Amino acid sequence: MSQSSASVPFIDALRDADNLRLPGSGLAWLDAARRENLAAFVAAGMPDTRAEAWKYTALRALGQRRFALGDAAATAHNVDPHALALPGIDGPRLVFVNGVFRADLSRLEALPSGLSLQPLSKVLEKDPEPLRFALSRHYREVSDAFAQLNAALSGDGVVLRVAPGVRVGKPVHICFAGTPAQGDLAWHVRNVIELGEGSELDLIEHHLATAPHKHLGTLVSDIVVRDGAKLQHALLQQAAEDSVLIRRGSMHLGAKSQTVLHTLELGGGLVRHDLHAELRGDHARLDTRGVFVLRGRQHVDTQLSIRHQALNTASESIWRGVADERSRGVFRGAIVVAEGADGSDASLSNKNLLLSAQAEIDTKPELEIYADEVKAAHGATVGQLDERALFYLRSRGLPLGEARALLTAAFCRAVFTALPNDTLRDHFSNTLLAHLP
Repeated sequence: MSQSSASVPFIDALRDADNLRLPGSGLAWLDAARRENLAAFVAAGMPDTRAEAWKYTALRALGQRRFALGDAAATAHNVDPHALALPGIDGPRLVFVNGVFRADLSRLEALPSGLSLQPLSKVLEKDPEPLRFALSRHYREVSDAFAQLNAALSGDGVVLRVAPGVRVGKPVHICFAGTPAQGDLAWHVRNVIELGEGSELDLIEHHLATAPHKHLGTLVSDIVVRDGAKLQHALLQQAAEDSVLIRRGSMHLGAKSQTVLHTLELGGGLVRHDLHAELRGDHARLDTRGVFVLRGRQHVDTQLSIRHQALNTASESIWRGVADERSRGVFRGAIVVAEGADGSDASLSNKNLLLSAQAEIDTKPELEIYADEVKAAHGATVGQLDERALFYLRSRGLPLGEARALLTAAFCRAVFTALPNDTLRDHFSNTLLAHLP
């Protein structure tokens, strides 16, 4: 189910990775995990479209490229801090440039009591043992190939912990900036995030490019939301148009916890977003809202997997996709209600717009139920703009382009109405509108 590793330049470029001196090198358990994950990736090779998880996302072109591992000059790149700012967001900030932590661009002074926020590289130097469970993980599924790569080569990322009962007053802003370097490079970031019992956190994750480049970034996040905790997670993705970004998130939700995810995907040449969520505690709730808007030859593949494992859990997923020109979108939304998860309530809606005859969107909702007294619904559509609505707007004097943009924005904007931060909601809406053709 993979390309031959013997003939793939991407794999060849990894064969010397054992010689890298990543943060934490010398820790026996971490060295072993890195070696084993890298060996597994190299042995299996790059996944191809014969694997169900990669059926609609071809990686052949990526496999023919050789990426330099890491950016030794990342701390010296000139990055305008104003380009990293989000309107109305002035709380703690952690910034990575080409996957490397930048203290000069971050805001880590005077963190509120109960919030621990550090770069992974520093934690590995001073107190690595609490990370042993998360970083010793071995990935074995074909769909997790890039998680293997990330586990082998990540040397930095975010370690964020909120103490039990603490409500963090200001949103925490995590920024991943890509900037040109000498040649194409690959960076790998690992995030470990944990909310203690009864705590609350607003988290904003922002991917952006300071200038065009063709880097590859992989990002793996392990998020644990303990009993009674609440997480608001907003993701804005504006990566470089020719870059490759592959993200994998794991969420574990405890009893009576609540998590809301808002995602806006606008950038990147090839983007893959896998989210695996497990509702493990009774009365846990997960809401996901997402939009991707594609143009040119962009390709965005979203894989959503939600598993209800406890009594009276609830999830609601609303995703929208827009594809123009020769772009392609992929969405798979899978819900599993496991045996014993009686009283679960799950729904998933995926609606998509095609703005050109050459654009393509593939959508696949899935539902498996093994419990009793369950409410579950899912649906997906792919269509075009309503010609009658277009005619109405044009009859009122709007040019065709403005009429199409107005209808497309209305189609997407409904996803963000539940964002509790008014300033961030307006920024998402304005950014979306500016991106529309």
